Amino acid sequence: MLQVYPQQAIATIEFDKIKSLLAAHCKTDAGKERAAAIQWQSQRSLIEKNLLQTLDYKNILASGDYIPNDFTKNIKKELKLLGIPNAALSVEQLIAIWELTLCIRSILNWFEKNNGLFKHLALLLEKVNFEKEIPTILSEVIDPKGFIKDTASKELLQIRSQLAKQRNELRKVFETIIRKLNKQGYLADISEGFLNGRRTVAIFAEHKRIVKGILHGESDSGKIVFVEPEETIELNNIINSYERAEQRELHKILLETTQAIAPYQVPLQFYFQVIGILDFIRAKALFAIDYNGLMPQLSQHPQVNVINAYHPLLYLQNKAQQKPTYPITLALQKEQRILIISGPNAGGKTVTMKTVGLLQLMLQCGLLVPVDARSEMGIFQQLMIHIGDTQSIEQELSTYSAHLKDMKYFVDFANGKTLFLIDELGSGSDPNMGGAFAEAIIENLAQRKSIGIVTTHYLNLKVMAGKTNGIVNGGMAFDEDKLAPLYQLVIGKPGSSYTFEIAKRSGLPDAIIERAKQLTDRNHFKLDKLLHQTELQNHKLSNNNKVLNELIEKNKQLQLQYETLADKEKFKQQKETIKLQNEIKKEELDYLRDMERKFKQIIQEWKRSANKQEVIQSAEQLLFKKKQIQANASMANKADKRFQTVGGTPKIGDLMRNKINHQIGTLSEIKDKKHLIKIGNLPFQVQIEEWVVVVPKETKTVPKKNTKKN
Repeated sequence: MLQVYPQQAIATIEFDKIKSLLAAHCKTDAGKERAAAIQWQSQRSLIEKNLLQTLDYKNILASGDYIPNDFTKNIKKELKLLGIPNAALSVEQLIAIWELTLCIRSILNWFEKNNGLFKHLALLLEKVNFEKEIPTILSEVIDPKGFIKDTASKELLQIRSQLAKQRNELRKVFETIIRKLNKQGYLADISEGFLNGRRTVAIFAEHKRIVKGILHGESDSGKIVFVEPEETIELNNIINSYERAEQRELHKILLETTQAIAPYQVPLQFYFQVIGILDFIRAKALFAIDYNGLMPQLSQHPQVNVINAYHPLLYLQNKAQQKPTYPITLALQKEQRILIISGPNAGGKTVTMKTVGLLQLMLQCGLLVPVDARSEMGIFQQLMIHIGDTQSIEQELSTYSAHLKDMKYFVDFANGKTLFLIDELGSGSDPNMGGAFAEAIIENLAQRKSIGIVTTHYLNLKVMAGKTNGIVNGGMAFDEDKLAPLYQLVIGKPGSSYTFEIAKRSGLPDAIIERAKQLTDRNHFKLDKLLHQTELQNHKLSNNNKVLNELIEKNKQLQLQYETLADKEKFKQQKETIKLQNEIKKEELDYLRDMERKFKQIIQEWKRSANKQEVIQSAEQLLFKKKQIQANASMANKADKRFQTVGGTPKIGDLMRNKINHQIGTLSEIKDKKHLIKIGNLPFQVQIEEWVVVVPKETKTVPKKNTKKN
């Protein structure tokens, strides 16, 4: 598991917000629990599996399809009760278990229908066996409306039959009493009611002694009383008896049904677990869609090589406000292990650092990250973070003391599998001494082969990065004219702090600014000025490169359009060629069928005729059309005049002459059995034995007669 130091750093880089947003996409309590307890891993195979499963679900959502994991009830309690002897689940609880099994069946059917398309997600169901006995048991007891069936037991059927009979009898008697009391004028407007589970009549209070029966209550005003008529008391008692018997039988049925599905407690718990996992993965996929999360390539070695990476929370915030979010591109690997980022305040140094840390945590939690798919990220064993003021009142530590406490932990435990992030290294102390300590700490971390990012304003660290192997400078671009940050990281050069420029723009008197320049160490000021000029030149060069890249991209698009048109034209020509070849084949087939019929006729005539010569002449007329013979002869004559037969082994580019129809073509391709010969612009597959190599005859030029008079 990835170790993070210190623990409060998780909140510093806002990973808690990531968990909250992820949980908001979960539909089930089980999914939300997984989101709240999400853990970052350091085992590459496990991280890759989690990423691929999320990518599978994201692709499903992008296609407009969905896995039918619609079960959202929390039935942990119900599943636990299945393991307790003599526990009886209610009808609602049994229905929830029924719905769980039906949901699993739908999911299994969905994956079977999409066999092999989403293999990483399908692994979740590899050990899931659908227990068809569960819905069978429940369907015999519970009807589609969620009530226990009359046929759930013989006893229940008898009880409900008698209960219905007695209720019908009570209805008839009660209706008779109502009509009688109504005629007598004793009934109140509401006429009847139910009190204490007994059917009563509502009469005016002054008549309560006239109507014989049991008084069950009265209205709030006391003007109406509710009396159970004497004639219905016995019927109500019988009905109550049957109702109690029904409840006892229902409990018995529920107990038996619960015990019948109790042996399936383990697979049911597995079903519930799978539902929660699928909901959690679905939430990860939905969340990734929100911030354009992708799966980078996973490196075998610890490294960070991100292209066009975004801070997901900043991206979502800017998206809501319709503001742009600027991506970062950087590489931290074997040859370039430590990046020193410098530049003006509020230029994006800390955001860049937080982006790297947050994306690494998300990746090792199995979350897709907002980077270009060409990005490559490795797996780390430790993440060490020092961002912000770590002053401790409880431990009476100053900012600098707390800073050094963290640095001690870094240099004690950092190794080649550590990613560290240090904001404003050496701050809180004398600039010269703080800078010296900062340089020593970076040297130590570099010797330990650790990978990390350090933000600073110290010039000695910028110089160090320029001359030390494995340490590289990076600067945040700044628009000097507007004195506004560009939020662009430029690798390979340090950034200026723009101290005097920002002071001047803020309205500070020129005299104070000039005096500050005089008091500033000459070499220090000279170096910062040089950094400033370099950044301006780099900014101009960057703009020129941007224009050049746009032109190159435009040229690529034009080239692509040309290739598309060329491919269409080539396809059209091939289609026409195939069409022509098909027509030729059809003509040949028709010709052969006709010849077969005529040849059978010739054989019959040969058998019948005494004059065999006449039959031979007829055969010549039928099998060899005169026009064709004449045409072939004409083609042969023309070919003899223009070309000379040389024979030999043909090679690509040779002129070839057909031995039968004397057509001339060029050999364009040599294959094992078939060769391609172009006649005009059309290629044909031919038998090479039917062709012979020829060369053009030399044409003799006839001198013109001189008609000019002397």
